[in-house]
Amino acid sequence: MFKLALRNILRHTARSIMTLSAIGFGVAGLILAGGFVEDVLVQLGEGTIHSHSGHLQIFVRGYDEHGRRNPENYLLSASGQIRERIAAQPEIKDVLLRLGFSGLLSNGPTDVPVVGEGVEAAREVELGTSLSITAGRQLTEGDHYGLLLGEGVAAVSGLKPGQRASLLLSTPDGALNALDFEVVGVFRSFSKDYDAHAVRLPLTAAQELLNSRGVTSVVVSLHRTEDTDRVAVALAAQLGDQPVEIRTWPQLNDFYEKAVEMYRQQLGVLQFIMLIMVLLSVVNTINMMVFERIGEFGTLRALGNRRSEVFRLVLAETLILGVGGAMFGLLLGALLSLVLSALGLAMPPLPGTNVGYTASVRLVPSVLALASLVGMAATVLAGVLPALRAARTPIAVALRENH
Repeated sequence: MFKLALRNILRHTARSIMTLSAIGFGVAGLILAGGFVEDVLVQLGEGTIHSHSGHLQIFVRGYDEHGRRNPENYLLSASGQIRERIAAQPEIKDVLLRLGFSGLLSNGPTDVPVVGEGVEAAREVELGTSLSITAGRQLTEGDHYGLLLGEGVAAVSGLKPGQRASLLLSTPDGALNALDFEVVGVFRSFSKDYDAHAVRLPLTAAQELLNSRGVTSVVVSLHRTEDTDRVAVALAAQLGDQPVEIRTWPQLNDFYEKAVEMYRQQLGVLQFIMLIMVLLSVVNTINMMVFERIGEFGTLRALGNRRSEVFRLVLAETLILGVGGAMFGLLLGALLSLVLSALGLAMPPLPGTNVGYTASVRLVPSVLALASLVGMAATVLAGVLPALRAARTPIAVALRENH
């Protein structure tokens, strides 16, 4: 059956090339769209991780539910021990300590509510590869009372590098405390909302402000983002004796999951449109092919072939065309992906972000497989009605077409 179907396809070269082209371009379009969306999600995730969140964060139990507004009331006192216990895991690149707080930033005439973070400067530079300095410089270990402002905070407060400002906050025991700082730089991360409220200062200065030696979170940086869930499970088991909770970077950045859902829905709509386009294109060519060969099918029926055999023959031809078109589409899509990735696609900032980026088209196995299946499925579906019509045409009517 398949040998006969292949011979029939080769007999109608022009028609077969048209059908293969329609399928191939549809599959290539799906590969480009899917690879582009995957790249957007990967770059959004990596930008978020390497701006401020890290891959994992460890908090005191209950922080996620109650401690966001008053982080100074949920401090880890055994952070050094936790770092020593988990740092030896081969998947872990580094472990950082942070102390979060809420307070007021004052430059005299203006008071700005901020969310502050006491950080380990050298380690943060290694993690924050997606955090750029737009004015001044990064914090260093020597900046005992240095202050790094988010771009939004700097714009509202009017502060610039070299100027001085005060931070005022409440300590965990209810007292008020304030310290003077020198602004050393202004940063821009991947998140516009984060930059609108965040300031950073050395961990020792933040602990002095809060009159505490604790930290709010232990931030874990991994060698590979793909290991996040596995390491989270391992750490939960390792730290089961501690009153802590572990959050992965998607849990820390709920906008990412919303972005994933939005882009997946858009890709699903695009896949459906591509399926319909391929279906209509192939239906047209297969209808013409079957119409031109009605006399041939009548001869097959007159020689003793059953209706089911004619039906299977047409479907076998469409399946071969579908497989061939999918293979052509895979090669074309892969080639175009490599070319576009080499050229680079300059993109504006994503919604809710500050930084533009250079996009590429990723060759993802799941996208390649799905695009191929869509191409083949559309072709086979397009052949069902013409195959039924060819099989049901009365022999006498079909034979008259030979004349």
